Amino acid sequence: MTQIDLVAVEHTADALFAPDSPHGLTLALVVMQAGHVVFERYGQQPDTPFGPGGPVTADSTLVSWSMAKSITHAAVGILVGEGRLQLDAPAPVAEWKGTDKEAITLQHLLNMRSGLEFVEDYGDSSVSHCLEMLYGAGKDDMATYAAGQQLLHAPGSFWNYASGTTNIISRIVGDAVHSGGGGRRESMEAFLHDRLFGPVAMSSAQPKFDTAGTFVGSSYVYATARDFARFGELYRNDGVAADGTRVVPAGWAAHACTFTAHSDEGEFDYGAHWWMWPDLAGSLACHGFEGQYTVVVPDRELVVVHLGKCPAAQRPIVNDHLRDIFRAAL
Repeated sequence: MTQIDLVAVEHTADALFAPDSPHGLTLALVVMQAGHVVFERYGQQPDTPFGPGGPVTADSTLVSWSMAKSITHAAVGILVGEGRLQLDAPAPVAEWKGTDKEAITLQHLLNMRSGLEFVEDYGDSSVSHCLEMLYGAGKDDMATYAAGQQLLHAPGSFWNYASGTTNIISRIVGDAVHSGGGGRRESMEAFLHDRLFGPVAMSSAQPKFDTAGTFVGSSYVYATARDFARFGELYRNDGVAADGTRVVPAGWAAHACTFTAHSDEGEFDYGAHWWMWPDLAGSLACHGFEGQYTVVVPDRELVVVHLGKCPAAQRPIVNDHLRDIFRAAL
C-alpha cells in the first residue's frame, strides 16, 4: 500500500480549517486510504436565517449538491447491469416520442450531450434554468420541466453541463423501478437504500424528492463525510463494496471516467456524471456546489472528501489544498 504522510495532511487540514481562510468554510475533511479512514477533521456550521449553527461531527449529514449526480450514475449502472435500461436506445421519455428529442439516448444524457437548452447558473435567477427548476416554476416536477426545454443541438453533438439532464435520468430510473403498486417515491427510495446505500454501508444517506416523486438526483443527497467516502471507495474498487458485494457492473467505473469534454474553465475533464482531474492519472471525482468533493485516486488507494461552504471564485484554493493531500501519498 502507498504510504501517506499524515503530517503533511495535518498541515493541509490546518489551512483548510483556519479561521477567516480565503476559500471560505471547510465543514468536513475525510481521507480514506485502502478502505480505512486515516484522517478526518470537522468544522463549525455558521448561523443562518433558518437557525443557529453548531459543531459538525462524524455523524453530521451534509448536503451533496451535485455530488448526487455521480450517485445517480450508480443507480443507472445497477439497472444497465440487469438489462432494464439500455444506454444506446432512445431514452424512455414519453413526451419525446414522435419528436426530434426522440433521438436523445440515455448515454447522451449521462454525457451531458442531450442538446437541450439549459442554463446552469447559481447566482442569477433571471437567466438560470437551474434555479427555476430547483426553486421556481419547475420545482414540483423537475424532470418534466427539464424535458420540456427546446432542443438547440443535435443529440450527442454539444456538451452542456445541466442539472436538468440528471433529473430526467432520475425519472427514467424511477420509472424503471416502480412496480406500479404504491408510490413512485417509495419505490425509488427502497431501490436506493436496498441496492446502493445499504450494500455500500451508507447508513446515513438521505435522498430527497420533488412533489412528483422523482429523486432530485442532480443535487440532493444528505450524508456524512464518511459515507460519501464509502461511495467513492465503491468506484475505487470497480463497483464492489467493502463486504465483497458487487453493486454496479464490472467496468462501470471506467464508463464514468471515459472522456467526454473539458470543463469550461479547462481545469477538469468530464466523463459520464463524474469528473476527472487530468493531473491525477486514473482519477474520478464527484463535484458539488460550495466546494463539495469526493475525489478517487485509485493508484494511491485514496478517497478524499471535502465538504464546505466555499464561493465559486475561491474554489481553486480548495482544489490546490486537496492536491497537497494527493501529493502526500506519492
